[in-house]
Parts: sequence; structure tokens; C-alpha cells
Amino acid sequence: MTPEPIHDIAHLAHVELLTDKPAESLDFFVNILGLTESGREGDSIYLRAWDDYEFHTLKLTAASRTGVGHIAYRATSEQALARRVAAIEKLGAGIGWVGGDLGHGRAYRFHDPDRHVFEIYFDTRKYTPPPGERPALKNQAQRNHGRGCAVRRLDHVNLLARDVAAIREFLPAALGSRVTEQIVLDSGAVAGCWLTVNNKTYDIAYTRDFTNSEGRFHHVTYAVDQREHVLEAADIFLENGVFIETGPHKHAVQQTFFLYVYEPAGNRVEVANAGARLILDPDWQPVTWTETERKKGQAWGLKTIESFHTHGTPPVASDH
Repeated sequence: MTPEPIHDIAHLAHVELLTDKPAESLDFFVNILGLTESGREGDSIYLRAWDDYEFHTLKLTAASRTGVGHIAYRATSEQALARRVAAIEKLGAGIGWVGGDLGHGRAYRFHDPDRHVFEIYFDTRKYTPPPGERPALKNQAQRNHGRGCAVRRLDHVNLLARDVAAIREFLPAALGSRVTEQIVLDSGAVAGCWLTVNNKTYDIAYTRDFTNSEGRFHHVTYAVDQREHVLEAADIFLENGVFIETGPHKHAVQQTFFLYVYEPAGNRVEVANAGARLILDPDWQPVTWTETERKKGQAWGLKTIESFHTHGTPPVASDH
């Protein structure tokens, strides 16, 4: 029998990014990508896209290094949070409870097999726009201000891992995630894995870290409504001297229309349009891509740029 689906986690909530160039990174995320600052505390600035309902979806923290601080998911209820904590503790991956921050209440922290830090919480602070940012539509979080790329919402995060197969087993047990697509090499090694906790095609992806390091970050993605907005973003990045790594183009895996850039500290950021594709099938079977298929490049033939396999943050000696 097909295992009963687990619906304890509502969605990817926010990502904490570390930057050793805090002023430059903040300028990028606010004035070029188009996020809104919603608060500050200590070394961290809390940011969100105009239709993110929560207080923040990006926590930008000044640090001596780059990369990811933690990844957060919101549970569907306090009871669901308790169930996930019990499951994670049974897996031996728990770190413990923290008091929360400006955007949410207490959270339970744990680590994945590659030592990335995660947290889950339920009690959240929802964004209330000031009078000048209140939208005409009551079902929209904030007025679309049109600043920079004016991205609409947080979409997903991609992490690097030494052993993607271990992640593929861990996240379904820890969060109830489903594997939607994967890349399996001729050797049998899992080179990439895409997972979701809801009906989105994916909210997190892991790809193989060819440097054999642990806990590194690949990219964070914010979504726009149309492919045309991705093309407009390319011009905005060009005009502002932002390094464009690859795209615009369409991924074969998940069919996302993409554009990748580096923010000033070197963390990779994607602007994407995922289209209307959803995973509604309750017994969806993962789509497996072979090594030969992936060597063909992206959906329309663009070859995957070499830095996509080597660049991550924090950088390591063999990271080019």
C-alpha cells in the first residue's frame, strides 16, 4: 500500500543568508531584486517579497562568511509541529528549541545529514503593510511597488550536499516531503533531488557538492508572474552591473524558466517563473533523469554552465 501522506508542514517559510558585505547585499535585495525591509534586529535585516504573507522570507545576516544560516518551514498547526519534532528526534537529528525572532515564535531546530540547519515553527507574525503600501485587493499582502525586479514571493531553496541519496531518505521522514524529480547517474549515485511538502512542484532541491564539502548553499529563488518578467529582470541586472551566471532559459527538470545571478557577497540568487505546473497526483512517482539525458543540457539545449556544478557558498579551495 502507498504510505499515508504527511501534511504536517505547510510551506517553506524563510531562508537566512549570511553576507560579509552587508551594505552591498542589502542594496541588491531591496533596490535591485525588489524585496521590502520589514525589520531589523542585531546583525540581521528581515526582508520579504510583495506578496509574501509573513513578516519575512529572507533573513539577511552580517557575518564573517557567506552561505546559508538556516532554512525554516512553517507547520500546519501546533499539533503538527509536535509530531514533526517527535519524528526528527527519533531520527537523531534534533538540535533543540529556540525562542524565535522578529518574524515568528518558538522554533525547533534540527540538521540534515549534510549539517545544514533547519527550523520548524507554527506561531508566526503576519505582515501588515503601512498605509502607503496597502493593496487595492484584500487578498494581496502588499501593493506591488514595482521596485527593481519586483519579485512576488519566495519560491524555493537549493542546497549542496555530499550525499544526496541520504537527503532523499531523510527529508520525507523528517518533514513528510515528497520526492518529485531526481537525477541518477550511471554509477547509481543520486546527483540531484527535488522535494515538496505541498502541491508545488518543489520547495527545496539538493544537488551534489563536487567539492565534497558539507553544509554549503547553492541558491535561493524568488518567483515572478510571467516569463517576460524574467527577461525584464535580466535587463535590470545588466543595467546595475550584477553578474549574470546563466539564463534566461528553461530547465528540463521541473520546467522552470530561470535566470541566475550572484549578489555582491557571492551568494547565488535565481529569479524564476515556474508556470502553472503543480503536483496534484496523490501517488506521484518521482521522475528520474539519467546522466545521458542531463548531459543534453537544459530544455531547449543550453548547456549547463560549469560554475553551476562548482560554485557555492561559502567558497572552498576547489570552488571556481
